[in-house]
Amino acid sequence: MSIIKKFKKSNFGQYLISKYHCLASFFYPRLVSDKKAVIKYYKKKSKGKIVDLNNPKTFSEKLQWYKLNARNPLMQICADKVAVRDYLKEQGFGYLLNDIHGVYTKVKDIDWNSLPERFVIKAAHGSGQNIIVKDKAKLNIKHAKRMLNSWLHQDISWSGREWVYRNMPRRIIAEKFLQDETGELRDYKFFCFNGKPTFMQLEVGRFTKENTRNFYDMDWNLMPFGKELPYNPNVIVEKPAMFEEMKSIATKLCQPFQFVRVDLYQVNGKIYFGELTFFPAGGAPDFVPSNYDEIVGQYWEIKE
Repeated sequence: MSIIKKFKKSNFGQYLISKYHCLASFFYPRLVSDKKAVIKYYKKKSKGKIVDLNNPKTFSEKLQWYKLNARNPLMQICADKVAVRDYLKEQGFGYLLNDIHGVYTKVKDIDWNSLPERFVIKAAHGSGQNIIVKDKAKLNIKHAKRMLNSWLHQDISWSGREWVYRNMPRRIIAEKFLQDETGELRDYKFFCFNGKPTFMQLEVGRFTKENTRNFYDMDWNLMPFGKELPYNPNVIVEKPAMFEEMKSIATKLCQPFQFVRVDLYQVNGKIYFGELTFFPAGGAPDFVPSNYDEIVGQYWEIKE
């Protein structure tokens, strides 16, 4: 591992990066318009390509268009990890919710002693801002507090202009730790276009060197592409026992949106809700092979 990667993974490195995002989220949106920021973001992620916002064809281009044009207020509710819980209850899906240990607007209000030995604590107003605690005795609480405080001062919409996070109430949520029968927590991510789940992403061996990210159609056939990682036909995964029920849930939850990714878990015979994601990977063109960016884009009929 390079010195830079080691630094980024260190507690101090993580904290400095987080503080940078705090500053950037305050100044950058005031200096650069949403459209310019999206064009710059896409050019960086695509290694120099110019996004076509007038006639988007690829999946990644359509996601950039989605950022600038979709303003369904329900999207922001569903992106909020606290507010979405009430929405799910209203829609009859309260049974999918994981147990929570607490919701906090200030880090000082967290009673660390009352939290169980295993839990997950995360920013409710962000993406990827999670601390997974498998053994509280080994948790560096001082570092956790610093990171959580930093997250409470961030608006993660600033870089790629994922508007659903803009001005979202800033809260921390602590949830029950989940682990499925495989010893990990496999995340079933349904990509839904125009009210229909079309394919599903499954990650196996996450956070390990054997990490695999394969895609399956709605009949559980392996599809010949990956995302960031090449697909691996040598990794055989049996169709989950509750796959059809998960597919039905995804179909119902995706109805209000022209695109959404519905994330679900299957744990000991029970389905849990993960999240609703509108801009996977910020809309980066990361399919492998790259021509699948356009192939996947054909599944989505843009609604003006």
